[in-house]
Amino acid sequence: TDAGVERTASECVLDALDCGYRFLECAEFYGNEAEIGKAIQASKLPRDQLFLCSKVWTTTIEKGPHAIRAQLQKTLTDLGTDYLDLYLIHWPVPNKHVQAYKTLELLQKEGKIKGIGVSNYALEDYLELKHNGVQLLPLVNQIEINPFLYRKNTIDAFQKDGVVLQSYRSLRDGKAMDHPTLQELAQRYDKSVAQILGRWCVQKGFVYMPKSVQKDRMVQNGLVFDFVLTEEDMDTLDALTTPENIQNFVQLYRKCVNRDTTQDGTMEGVKMEITED
Repeated sequence: TDAGVERTASECVLDALDCGYRFLECAEFYGNEAEIGKAIQASKLPRDQLFLCSKVWTTTIEKGPHAIRAQLQKTLTDLGTDYLDLYLIHWPVPNKHVQAYKTLELLQKEGKIKGIGVSNYALEDYLELKHNGVQLLPLVNQIEINPFLYRKNTIDAFQKDGVVLQSYRSLRDGKAMDHPTLQELAQRYDKSVAQILGRWCVQKGFVYMPKSVQKDRMVQNGLVFDFVLTEEDMDTLDALTTPENIQNFVQLYRKCVNRDTTQDGTMEGVKMEITED
């Protein structure tokens, strides 16, 4: 927010569209799809110039195919469109996410979704999908990726299988802007810390998803294609991931796969052995 003034999601998205952004990432859980729909309508941009992505939440996944269909219809109505470019399973809800994914496959055949993907999947969740008869492998896995959480073995395995990695928290939610390594690199390249983080993401081949409510920063965050980080500086950034950060990720994963479901707060069905790094 600017000077403490709250801005609606609609205002922020209109700014982003004005800056040239065309990929809009929504989710049932964010509760912002009607506001985004207003911005799309106000922008007058043709639908084929936009790439709209949404995610179905754990509670809906747990309720099953009928609930997923109803939620997708609500998302489409709120966004003012008749199809999504990409629809993701938000978390791999134990004993439910494979069925949910197969529901998305049917919705794709019906033309309501162009592409199917997943989010927050460990490698083992992905293998569970593969071994349980899904016909279309996910186009993307959207996970937190930044130099402070660079899980190379997991990332390499997904990329080897042709799954694109979308990075959320690309800018670490703004919590690393004062880090001395990033400050030094920003000064040396004459770029902002956010641009260093964004460039690292792009250079690794991930889909970079910056997030800001300030228009000047939206513009700045997108300016990551006019410079290249040296291999040595990329290695320096890779090394910022600590064992503690990996463990924090594991704890978050265990907590969130059942979040808001009837199994919330339990370890029921949660994979305790996953590829962590």
